[in-house]
Amino acid sequence: MEMKVLVTGSTGTVGSRVIPELLKRGVEVRALVRKTPAAGKLPAGVESAIGDLMDPPSLAPALAGVDKLFLLNAVAADELTQALIALGMARRAGVKHITYLSVYKVDAFPEVPHFASKLAVEGALHAGNTEFTILRPGFFYQNELGMQAVMQSAGIYPMPIGSAGIAAVDVRDIAAAAAITLTTPGHSGKTYSPVGPGQLSGPQAAEAWSAALGRKVVYPGENWEATEEQMRQFMPAWRAYDLRVMLEAYQQRGFAAEEGDRAAFTALLGHAPRSHADMVREAVSQ
Repeated sequence: MEMKVLVTGSTGTVGSRVIPELLKRGVEVRALVRKTPAAGKLPAGVESAIGDLMDPPSLAPALAGVDKLFLLNAVAADELTQALIALGMARRAGVKHITYLSVYKVDAFPEVPHFASKLAVEGALHAGNTEFTILRPGFFYQNELGMQAVMQSAGIYPMPIGSAGIAAVDVRDIAAAAAITLTTPGHSGKTYSPVGPGQLSGPQAAEAWSAALGRKVVYPGENWEATEEQMRQFMPAWRAYDLRVMLEAYQQRGFAAEEGDRAAFTALLGHAPRSHADMVREAVSQ
């Protein structure tokens, strides 16, 4: 029987990679977008639905005839409201399964605003009667791609992820995991933690970029006030605060990947997850 999946966050870092993974598995895909996408923005054969997670009436036609939902909410001041509206409308539409993108160790950092939102959404999923799967990924390798020019020009790895090592993962592996949970049985009520091999540290990341770029890149350490001030230059102050609190909490309490989580994720994928060094090499070669 043909399946139709609605993908939210469909043009973003993760959602744009979930779509081709679903298409490879013969699934009909509908992408939720806020405005008509430019030609070529979505893969051929993907249907677009104009809607907004803060506008419930716009979600009714987007969810009509949909079997399953991939729910991703970007970090936003109204993230929790967006997600709860999406869950409510999905249940109203009779969606059979929801795969929700949360965050690794979400329950260990209650002072981080977007972690608190995602934990509340997880609670709503458990309280409802719709089948669901939760994915709790670590730090995205691809978060570094926007910093590549800075590393090339200034020789500094600017993301203060610390020296102890944190859980991190390639977004392509997250996308594959999402597609697997949406298209194969046995994942209802399950929580998986997409994490890659080893732990990612600032010095290790700088070394990987040094090797790939052919120039010395150093990790300067952490300066929280400077980091928050710099982030405020290109994002709202509330979001800069949110991310600063998150990164600082990683340093205080640790965000390392657990081996059991990695083993379960590897089993879900059916192969070892990609390494950070491989992503860096590919990014520079392209």
